[in-house]
Amino acid sequence: MKPQQMINTKSPKLKVCGLTQLDQVQELISMDTDFLGFIFYKKSPRYVLNHLHAEDLPTIDHQGKVGVFVNEDLHTITEIVQKANLNFVQLHGDENEIFIDELKEKLDSSVQLIKVIRIGSEKQEVIRMIEKNINHQSSGIDYYLFDTDSKDFGGTGKQFDWNVLNEFEMPVPYFLSGGISEDNVEHVKNLRQQPFALDINSKFEIKAGVKDVDKIKKFKHNFR
Repeated sequence: MKPQQMINTKSPKLKVCGLTQLDQVQELISMDTDFLGFIFYKKSPRYVLNHLHAEDLPTIDHQGKVGVFVNEDLHTITEIVQKANLNFVQLHGDENEIFIDELKEKLDSSVQLIKVIRIGSEKQEVIRMIEKNINHQSSGIDYYLFDTDSKDFGGTGKQFDWNVLNEFEMPVPYFLSGGISEDNVEHVKNLRQQPFALDINSKFEIKAGVKDVDKIKKFKHNFR
């Protein structure tokens, strides 16, 4: 694909993922954090239902609540979205176009979908994979999210080669994830099409699911 010239000159929004502590959620809201990510994947060390009930989430007054799901069934996703009053569904597994279309039909029209594309190390393989996803993915996708591939479906703290994203014209805005930190965020400016949002997680933790809020605050101030 022909590389796209840089668009979206505004600073990217910020998503903090892997949240498990209500007090930290409230701190992040007070900092005007744009998106709050809650992981509903049982194998994740940040599985939110090990710490909170789905019914706790509607008490959070925020319009950017994201539920992260990995190869989950339609009924479970729709049930959690309703109970937790989620605004976004992030599909982090191998969900195909048929699944996405069926999910879109079941969800309220206000709920937006984020489809994750996991990126490995082989450039040509990555290019083929992204082209396939972008060309054949359901029109029901509102955003892409690019993350480093791993058997654990994210949370590695490792960065992929962001420059590969310069090979494509993105049909929808995208989130950038995968090892984002104070040390590499400056390299985001080298992307022709700027990310809609940065997605941070493990680089800003005291331990899995417990964030270093002061570090996030400093990061947010610096990159904006």
